[in-house]
Amino acid sequence: MDIKIFVATHKPCQLPEQSCYVPIQVGAQGKDSITYDQLGITDRTGAITRDDGGENISTKNPFYCELTATYYIWKNIKADVVGLCHYRRFFANNKTLGTDREPFMNVLSEAEIEKLMSEADVVIPKRNKYFIETLYSHYAHTMDGMHLDVARDVMAKKYPEDLKYIDAIFSRTNGSMYNMCIMKKDIFDAYSKWLFDLLEGVEEQVDVTGLSDFQARLFGRVSEILMNVWILKIQSEGKVVTEVTAAYSEKINWIKKGYWFLQAKFFGKKYTKSA
Repeated sequence: MDIKIFVATHKPCQLPEQSCYVPIQVGAQGKDSITYDQLGITDRTGAITRDDGGENISTKNPFYCELTATYYIWKNIKADVVGLCHYRRFFANNKTLGTDREPFMNVLSEAEIEKLMSEADVVIPKRNKYFIETLYSHYAHTMDGMHLDVARDVMAKKYPEDLKYIDAIFSRTNGSMYNMCIMKKDIFDAYSKWLFDLLEGVEEQVDVTGLSDFQARLFGRVSEILMNVWILKIQSEGKVVTEVTAAYSEKINWIKKGYWFLQAKFFGKKYTKSA
């Protein structure tokens, strides 16, 4: 089984050395290349894969975030199984990714991925649970619910048969986030075609003029919700979806994240940066 799990990064950082993990530099257009040497990967040389090669949307990275890597994989990569994770988040067989001495000791190995994909069609992160918020209300409180309203309107025109799924997802109090996934390539291609078709419609209707850098990344955030819609859709068609832990490679301030969550919920304070 040919497996390629891409790791989106925009800067030098420490990454797994296993050959199935392929670092990809996102937002690479006009920037110097990141090299394997800078990532501490000793068995490969030269520059890592860039999202501005082949058919690409690298220049949209300030708005689409890691989705410029998703697009690159869709249009340019051949493999049996493809996936995407981030320099800060990886699929793992444990709640923690590793230790100071072995930072990636629990990252999914190629053998573990192959076993998972012999039994499933798709792997996604275990769902975040918001309890007192639906996916729609959480987005509306922390960002701008208009983005999701536009996405639904676009879906009504392009994929009206999927409205029942988006309405169900909007009302859920949990969801799989981060735009991370592992999929059989034919399913990944179908997902990407559907997703970017919808986002193109959203982009035509949402004016990003005057938004801060943080606010402008709205298409990447809307896609997190849309991925849940796609997952519900394919599950209804009989596809097998497995949830796996998404573990962090950096320390996360959960107290601060919780505080921001409550401030947004009860006092209407929008998110202005990532924790």
